Amino acid sequence: MKLELDVPTHVDFGRGELDRIGDHARAQGTCALVVTGRTTAKAHGYLDRVLASLESSGVRSTVFDRVSANPRSDEVEAAAEQARRNGCDLVVGLGGGSALDAAKGVGVSVATGESVRDLIGVTLEADTPALPLIAIPTTAGSGSEVTKGAIITDTVRNFRSGLRGDAVFPRVAIVDPDLIASVPREVMVETVFDSFAHAVEGCVTARSDVSSRARAHQSIELIATHLPAVLRGEDSSAAREALCRAAVLGGVNVATVSTCLPHRLQQAMGSVPGLDISHGRGLAVLYPSWLRHTAPLVPDEFSAIAGLLGGSTLHGAVDRLLTSAGLRCRLRDWGVTKDDLERFTQSVTGNLGNDPAPEIGTEYIRTLYAESY
Repeated sequence: MKLELDVPTHVDFGRGELDRIGDHARAQGTCALVVTGRTTAKAHGYLDRVLASLESSGVRSTVFDRVSANPRSDEVEAAAEQARRNGCDLVVGLGGGSALDAAKGVGVSVATGESVRDLIGVTLEADTPALPLIAIPTTAGSGSEVTKGAIITDTVRNFRSGLRGDAVFPRVAIVDPDLIASVPREVMVETVFDSFAHAVEGCVTARSDVSSRARAHQSIELIATHLPAVLRGEDSSAAREALCRAAVLGGVNVATVSTCLPHRLQQAMGSVPGLDISHGRGLAVLYPSWLRHTAPLVPDEFSAIAGLLGGSTLHGAVDRLLTSAGLRCRLRDWGVTKDDLERFTQSVTGNLGNDPAPEIGTEYIRTLYAESY
């Protein structure tokens, strides 16, 4: 099933779509670098299925399977060098948002000849070249399969930010809901919260519009309807399809209207080496404080979202969501020190003007981190 969305990425959505990757790849190139993580894609047979489909379609391939949970610049550089060495003219990203973001970095680095470290934090020119990318998500959350950004950590500067631009859009996204059946519950709830955050923020960014709010409300309804069953340990194709669709809708909002301050604050956590907190859980830690400060600024939108979640206030509804999902925690629970908070504060970058808050200064950022500590 092809989804018609407001992005240039061709999205094929449905069970069994993974095995059609060879058809898509053959139309894009002759030799693919498959970028993935260390264990999941191999353990569940997804990597073997991709390689078999590529081979049957006459597309050569080589595998880079060393992407970390938060992709690192040295990993992306190594993958790009492997692509050059093997004459790859196509990249396949297979995994969660980290693998997809790493694959995006590879595609731009190989095509431009630039080091990925020089691309982090840069908005690319419209005519920037990139290798064709096929994105295959194995989680339902990041929406990276339809976005024009990639978040990568510069391991030299301890700086996490994005490289952004139309060149980063995947040519094709293959969204096969069956692939998330193997996702552990903890990872599922973290990634779905990321999807939820994309929906909430898509309603209230400075760039939000009627379309982004409609996508966001649909995404929130899908999550509210189907996540409780997942939390109870139930599994169904309907729930998997719903959560994957919610993630894609959230990703389209990221691509078209971007995100708000929580995403900037979470990215800044990459300034502390070794901090092992996922993107979704980092957002979950920050959200209660951000919601309290933001609610008076967008009361109508937050009230509408609360209604979709069956609550009277968004803060109360999200609090219940965090509790039921096991996501309630503090920054200090993850080893963050008070000194780290100041490092976070000084490392916040990106478009702060997209948040509902009219003026975002250092003290406001410091307050949100402190309240989340």
